Amino acid sequence: MSSTHSNHRSRQSGCRSQLHEVTAPAAIYHKNKHRNLSRTLTATGYALLLGGTSLVLMGCQTSAGVSSGAVSDALIDFEVADSAVNQAQGRVFTDRLQASSARYEQLFDQQSYPNTETQAKTRLLAAIRQHLASEHVAVAQANYHMAPFIDPDSIDAGASSLLRTIIETYAYQEEQAIDDEAADDNSEFADRSFADDADEAFADDEYSANTKDDGLIPGVQGVKPKALLKSYEAMQAAKQQPVASDDKPMPTTGVIGQMLAMLHRTPEQIAATNAYQYQHLTFNSVSQFRPKQRQLRSVYSYDYVSPTLSSSIQIPLALDFNDSRIMVDPSAIMPIVALASPENTPLPQEMASHTVSFGLPKGITEQLPPTVLYDAALAAIQKSMAELAPEYFSAVDIRNDAFAKEVGASHAVKLYIGSKQGGELVGKILKYMTQSLQEHVDANPSQYPDGAMLKAALAKAQLYHKGYQSADVGALLQLIEAIGPISFNQTNYYYLDRANQLLAKQQRLNVGSDLMGATTSVLNQVRYDKASFNDHALTPLLAESFGANAKPAIDGNAWLAKIRQQKDRLRSARYARYDYEYDDEDRYDVDNTDEEGGVYDSGNSEDWNDNDEALYDDAAKYGIDSKLADQ
Repeated sequence: MSSTHSNHRSRQSGCRSQLHEVTAPAAIYHKNKHRNLSRTLTATGYALLLGGTSLVLMGCQTSAGVSSGAVSDALIDFEVADSAVNQAQGRVFTDRLQASSARYEQLFDQQSYPNTETQAKTRLLAAIRQHLASEHVAVAQANYHMAPFIDPDSIDAGASSLLRTIIETYAYQEEQAIDDEAADDNSEFADRSFADDADEAFADDEYSANTKDDGLIPGVQGVKPKALLKSYEAMQAAKQQPVASDDKPMPTTGVIGQMLAMLHRTPEQIAATNAYQYQHLTFNSVSQFRPKQRQLRSVYSYDYVSPTLSSSIQIPLALDFNDSRIMVDPSAIMPIVALASPENTPLPQEMASHTVSFGLPKGITEQLPPTVLYDAALAAIQKSMAELAPEYFSAVDIRNDAFAKEVGASHAVKLYIGSKQGGELVGKILKYMTQSLQEHVDANPSQYPDGAMLKAALAKAQLYHKGYQSADVGALLQLIEAIGPISFNQTNYYYLDRANQLLAKQQRLNVGSDLMGATTSVLNQVRYDKASFNDHALTPLLAESFGANAKPAIDGNAWLAKIRQQKDRLRSARYARYDYEYDDEDRYDVDNTDEEGGVYDSGNSEDWNDNDEALYDDAAKYGIDSKLADQ
């Protein structure tokens, strides 16, 4: 019996292992003199030991908050042959096991036990959902700033990106090959013969055929890794060579190097751009959003205000998805239209209204109603954001945030969207929109029979959607960002009040490129309070363009139809002239003039025959076929 109990408890290197069993036959705790029963109990103990291996191993884990005494209380002491004590120990163990299971669920069940990030995500999504469902106004202002792509104090300062290094190395390799070939041609020009050139050309062709696709990229000849590395080392050595003060440094990468150098912005150019351009440039807008009417009315203004110059370009724009129309003030683009078609461009005093309205053709609206597209897009955006990982959302401390104090926010949520998150959002939005449009098509079978354009397009889109996951789009954008000439990311701060209503938003978009040597940051601040909207300078223009007392918009569809009719009439008149019949008196035409200014007969006159013979003579003189001369 002592051997049996010795298997239940052992201590090795401070690790305590015990056999956990809540209930056991009472006979286990009493001595038995029968050998068969002892063997049976011994086999049962081994089976329980093997079956409870996972529970035994749990005892080997170390926890700073659990003492050895607590562990002893949670286990069953099999050396005590008292059923009441064993049952009490079993109940304690069961309670501890349930508490451990509950704690395990809390660690991974973010719906019932959300962590800080999940709580921030839930709070933000609820605020956005309420914001998009209610009528509101917005005032936005965007500012621009440029900074070096790599910080001067960074360890990467002075190093080129991989893409630029590959381009420069390949260009250097090509330049060196051209220089070496030119040197060989100059040295061997005197001893060359036609036979030597032919033998050399044959050898080159044979070498090219034997070394086909033997390079870094299949199908690209001459790009070999070892040769490229040697060219890179030689290029870096050439860059480090000292240049005399009276000599201009020549780029070692030829024309491509010069182009890259022209694109690259120096720190002085970046500072000048900020001081003379971006410091005085702002992009402003005021907007009204009416979700029930599916209307968005805005006025956008591109303003430049400096001590010596002031200019502003203002464009009112309205979208009406219920009426399938877009209204715009064309005054900003009228000069461009006048250059392309001056006869069809009205003067400012000829326009009866400030805005022009364009409606979608009936054939398009019947196939895809804008209301369905609007609802699908709005729902897709919200559902896609809800599927983003909670790690991208975080609650931020706004005690020292000046913008938060201006809008009166009580808390804020940060949402980071880089290339990975942005690509994932795009993929999810496309899939959700396809799903919503498919539901609309299935609900209207009479409107979309087999062979309908929208139905076929959705079927093909869903076929391709099955071949990728939304995260793959983000990975693709990351790959483009890694090897491409551009990087982009945005950070969004949403400011909320105590009632979890959205008060404002601040968005920072960074677009950078090593080829340009600079990163342009766009800081856009949006306020959703009516006081800022009512006091803004663009609000009167919004009311004048789209308010209740605004003049009716000009029918843009009728204007375009009138232009098309005029062009059709001119085309018909031009084709009609081709069928005119001329009398003998009209045989001479002012266009039928010879090179000396004389008029010749357009019929079968002697002058025409003389010119015809002269044309054949010139054709034979320059070796041109007479049939071509006839043409």
